[in-house]
Amino acid sequence: MTDFSTRRLMMVDTQIRPSDVTKFPIIDALLAVPREVYVPRDRRETAYMSDNLPIGSGRVILEPRTFAKFLDALNIQPDEAVLDLGCGLGYSTAVIARLAEAVVAVEEDETLATEAQRTLSQEGVDNAAVIVGPLAEGAAKHGPYDVIMLEGGVETVPEALLAQLKDGGRIGCLFMEGALGVARIGYRIDGAMTWRSVFNASAPVLTGFALERTFAL
Repeated sequence: MTDFSTRRLMMVDTQIRPSDVTKFPIIDALLAVPREVYVPRDRRETAYMSDNLPIGSGRVILEPRTFAKFLDALNIQPDEAVLDLGCGLGYSTAVIARLAEAVVAVEEDETLATEAQRTLSQEGVDNAAVIVGPLAEGAAKHGPYDVIMLEGGVETVPEALLAQLKDGGRIGCLFMEGALGVARIGYRIDGAMTWRSVFNASAPVLTGFALERTFAL
């Protein structure tokens, strides 16, 4: 019988705290949410590894360090509404739900979305809902949001998505340039976006967030 609670504690002690993520609400949420129930059943033994965890279709659950550092930089408050794009099997949504007032999760893969909603409900996460739809479109009818987080890489961010941020809101994006990426936090102030680079990481680029390639003969 695998002792996942011990692995969860080790993840926090060896991957999260050494990465300068020490805010109590984040540590508490990461210790409380059983990551293993939000990964494919045949990958549960690798649920707490220090790497992006593949969940099929070129998608991943962000490595614990990357995810935690995003949470640290976004500084989600208990009265805020969060849009979680590319929630996969629901792990990110479950953690964010412990920090925020409400979470709207968007997943374009219907199988992943159904499984995510089922697990979230089983785990008693009652302040989050999973919506099926294109990630790049967000979920405007439920917005605007205090925080938007993308669970994967981007090369560009559609203006229509940025428009779903409240004034004073922020968005966490991992901008990929080849194999390397820079995590940036965008702040919407008086209708304009300003960006701050916070750390380096990498992840596959999400559908709808790649730059259009042009080929010259």
